[in-house]
Amino acid sequence: MKVEIYSDIACPWCYVGKRRFEQALERFEGKDGVEVVFRPYQLVPDAPEQARPHREWLAERYGPQSLAMDARIAEVGRTLGIDYDFDAALEVNTLRAHRLLHLAETEYGAPVQAALKERLLKAHFTEGVDVGDVDALAGLAAETGIDRERAAAYLAGDEGEAETLAQLAEARAIGVTAVPTFVFEGQWAVQGGQEADTFLQVLRQVEAETARQLTPIAPAGDTCADGSCQI
Repeated sequence: MKVEIYSDIACPWCYVGKRRFEQALERFEGKDGVEVVFRPYQLVPDAPEQARPHREWLAERYGPQSLAMDARIAEVGRTLGIDYDFDAALEVNTLRAHRLLHLAETEYGAPVQAALKERLLKAHFTEGVDVGDVDALAGLAAETGIDRERAAAYLAGDEGEAETLAQLAEARAIGVTAVPTFVFEGQWAVQGGQEADTFLQVLRQVEAETARQLTPIAPAGDTCADGSCQI
């Protein structure tokens, strides 16, 4: 079974959804036969190339309610072992990081890509790393088994950019409008940072009833959509 997860590094609910899906997958009887691949999505395609403090950036977009948004997500994160540090977090354009994830998948395989995705999320949300900086990204890549020099050279040029932009366009074309969105076997989609029990049920349904149509791309809460997160 192939599961494609559309998400953004700058999406806090994507981190929650990833953890909950992993909890479900660990309990799934057929987990050894599941391939997980991360697909790109940008909540804010025109985000600045120069990193800015998260609190400052969010307050400009949403005003006083931004504090409540962060507080809710931080509370959920604690139940999953995620330490959101929104005071340290930096907002920056995520295209370069998505390109690095493309490199990880195509040259190192899905498991390395998954490890890199986790490292990027932690770096962004917990450690205050600028995930738009080439040197920082190359260092994170090296931590997950990717050759540092290869990653740095790849990011310094335009390798993988056309392919990543094509995948971003494909996400829009198939109807992905909020993340995380989990697409199973290219046919069925579940949206939002669902509870682990829900993901487990879906995994079992897809395995047992591959001909059955689930409701595609249906908003279900706990998502981020085009620069905003439901609270």
